[in-house]
Amino acid sequence: NMLALVVEFRIQSEHIADFAAAIEANAKASRDTEPGCRQFDVCRDPADASLFFLYELYDDEAAIQAHLQSAHFLQMDRHTAAWVLSKAVKKLQRTAP
Repeated sequence: NMLALVVEFRIQSEHIADFAAAIEANAKASRDTEPGCRQFDVCRDPADASLFFLYELYDDEAAIQAHLQSAHFLQMDRHTAAWVLSKAVKKLQRTAP
């Protein structure tokens, strides 16, 4: 059964553009280099530029752990940590399709 990570970030206004570039590069690297990452969508609230929403789909818990230990994730996380006002993560079991 696949697992989804749903992540919501609120970013300091002066770092929105830099965060967007960093998270989009992380998403691309995750899709391109992690065999267990099946989807990684970066979404933005059109009414609030500081609000980012991620939808990530992984084969299993091992694939999530591989993602969290990947060089591209660790680098992005360190680089952007000071820009994050809030971060909420949910892990969900995919039930359909």
